[in-house]
Amino acid sequence: MHHSTILFDLDGTLTDPREGITRSIQHALAKLGIDEPDLTKLEPFIGPPLLQAFMEFYGFDEARAWEAVGYYRERFKTVGLYENLLFDGVLEMLEHLRSQGRTLYVATSKPSVFAREIARHFAFDHHFKVIYGSELDGTRTNKVELIAHLIAEERLDPEHTLMIGDRKHDLIGAHRNGLQAVGVGYGFGSHAELMAESPAYYYATLPALRAGFS
Repeated sequence: MHHSTILFDLDGTLTDPREGITRSIQHALAKLGIDEPDLTKLEPFIGPPLLQAFMEFYGFDEARAWEAVGYYRERFKTVGLYENLLFDGVLEMLEHLRSQGRTLYVATSKPSVFAREIARHFAFDHHFKVIYGSELDGTRTNKVELIAHLIAEERLDPEHTLMIGDRKHDLIGAHRNGLQAVGVGYGFGSHAELMAESPAYYYATLPALRAGFS
């Protein structure tokens, strides 16, 4: 992969946020009178925009979904965002890419304020030129809009820019903006979900992704 600029999704691509996100979703549902003891049932929330996920998975109208988002953030901003793990090998991969002279960005649907704190806390922020995320009011949670904004702000050439992510939203966002995309199989999107979007590259493991940049 020859691209000089690399955009990385955050959740499921750089970090494993399973515990923090699912427990914060559980907290939000409990506040709304819904008991969900099985955290694995909440894993589909990892990746998609949160407001839309509450509407899709629980049938909430927009007002109730925003209420759920508020309860989610209540826990996530103080506890949940630290219940996170860097995937093994991520730091070494980022260092390798920078040593090759590539420019790295984060492009996540997660609000920028949370994404930047996660990157700071887990000490990988210095590998990225800028960390792009959504706004707390929901602006740019859509990956198509987010990547378009990033490209415009940074004046990037789509031909030389690659998007890496673990969910279909990452690949759709890349393709709609004229970027090639990499699907990674170690995150939260299934192989079928990713392949349905025809990524230019697919790597089942992080070591395989790292080897793709040799």
